[in-house]
Amino acid sequence: MSFDVQSFDVQSLDLLALSWIVAVFLLAGMVKGVIGLGLPSISLGLLAATMDLTLAMILLLAPNLVTNLWQALHGGHLRALLLRLWPFLLCAGIAIWPGTAALGVVDGKMLAALLGLLLVVYALLGLLRPPLKLAARHETWAGPLTGIVNGLFTGLTGSFVVPGVPYLQALGLSRDQLVQAMGLLFMASTLGLGASLGGRSLLGPEQLALSAACLVPALAGMALGRRLRHHLSETAFKRVFYAGLLLLGLYIVLRWLLG
Repeated sequence: MSFDVQSFDVQSLDLLALSWIVAVFLLAGMVKGVIGLGLPSISLGLLAATMDLTLAMILLLAPNLVTNLWQALHGGHLRALLLRLWPFLLCAGIAIWPGTAALGVVDGKMLAALLGLLLVVYALLGLLRPPLKLAARHETWAGPLTGIVNGLFTGLTGSFVVPGVPYLQALGLSRDQLVQAMGLLFMASTLGLGASLGGRSLLGPEQLALSAACLVPALAGMALGRRLRHHLSETAFKRVFYAGLLLLGLYIVLRWLLG
């Protein structure tokens, strides 16, 4: 099962392919419903293992935009976070454009391997939980620089999390502030990625329609995850999530190394 964005046609998707896409977003939505994160990382990693990376990035757009909308706009800290983080968020969104420029030039399998490496780094940070602390006086330069690097990686691989999420974790935000800040990062990155792919004529109506359809299993998964949250240990579930993400990232990298 392999598809590329240039030859993509919804009618070319057989029942197995559609079932796989539904299962991926159902699982990713469930994980987000339980622990509040993970939808883009899981869905992108699993889809990139079976189809063109650019197409996987496109399918992620609508589910990620909608599922992070509430997280980004609600929480009671929107104004304060925007005043503090706007240079980081702006750079993270703008830098996606030069990142996507490589999609038609660099070998897609190599970019998928880079995605796998980013997933490995993200998973190890989640499992090892190293103490991250950034002094407030360094935010002036660290925010824009981190945003640029995060945006470039987003444009190249579709991943929104490295180094953006570790940077936010290092700011000493409260739990509620961190959750909302991550929502803002994912929103800015999703909008920037969609605009960049559209500007490069990589985002057509059929891809957008299928991405919108992926909302159904993603939201269903989130609803299921919220029900399961009360019966599962969030800490234990996070360990399983990061361990699974680590294995997925290693698989993608090894798949490229072994040809």
